Amino acid sequence: MKKIFAITFLLSVSVCGYAQKVDKLIKEKDVKRIIETLSADDMQGRGTFTPGIEKAALFIEDEFKHIGLQPLEGLSGFRQVVDPKALGPLPTRGNMAEKLTNIPLFNVVGVLPGKSKPDEYVIFSAHYDHLGIVKAMDGDSIANGADDDASGTTAVIALAKYFKETDNNARTLIFVAFTAEEIGGYGARYFSKMVNPDKTVAMFNIEMIGKASKFGENSAFITGFERSDFGPILQKNLEGTDFKFYPDPYPTQNLFYRSDNATLARLGVPAHTISTDQIDIDKLYHTVKDEFGSLDVKNITATIKAIALSSRGIVAGTETPARVAKLER
Repeated sequence: MKKIFAITFLLSVSVCGYAQKVDKLIKEKDVKRIIETLSADDMQGRGTFTPGIEKAALFIEDEFKHIGLQPLEGLSGFRQVVDPKALGPLPTRGNMAEKLTNIPLFNVVGVLPGKSKPDEYVIFSAHYDHLGIVKAMDGDSIANGADDDASGTTAVIALAKYFKETDNNARTLIFVAFTAEEIGGYGARYFSKMVNPDKTVAMFNIEMIGKASKFGENSAFITGFERSDFGPILQKNLEGTDFKFYPDPYPTQNLFYRSDNATLARLGVPAHTISTDQIDIDKLYHTVKDEFGSLDVKNITATIKAIALSSRGIVAGTETPARVAKLER
């Protein structure tokens, strides 16, 4: 009994120590600055193929540069240009194929090389595009996409800064802001062809964490929870804290295959999306009302801290989630 108590005490002390470091390095004011910038009106809703998304990309690149990330191998900078030839058959309706062929699309990617396991990759991702200018509602036509997905992109930037400052990642960490999620997931589809899925240990895709989940504050859900032990690993590392991860409560929405984790998940990677959105009752989703003022920055910060804390074993190379079942393309 004494031995069990001692082990429990040591674990709680360890979690407490990590949590203190997370609290010190991930600040609410920084989170607010980033998400407020990405969701501002001058980003024009970050629509694909627009000047607004170019402005957002420049901001993310500047953040990655300031943090001290490195470009992905083979790239001279943080932009990963999407080659439409690698995407397979392009849409035949409208002028989408023409746009994809003639207007550059690019992901923004930064890397922290691993200390002892550089050939094993952990990905932190979100999409930085949104809908752009849409039909006006109450005189407003800018779909700012504050929750969808400036909140997730903010998390990626904040986590990059955190892991750079802790400087103890055994595995290589890849931070990627995907383009064109809203029009077909083209950024993630291309990225999945450029990274080796067999070397990719896990993917933390972060989508819409701007408000409290249906489970209340200090909670989030993980899509595809039952498909690997990714979720249980994260939850185990949060024992002793107030935060908890839950399985996806919206199975009929098929969320596991509706975000940028899907392409790598189909290749067997334990690639899951972390979210807090109450998708069944969210009246702001894909409207001009998805603005910074509708967000709970405290909740966003708490979720980012939980991801930092819960991922520590995967980042350190001591924990490896089970692979998910591959799907035939």
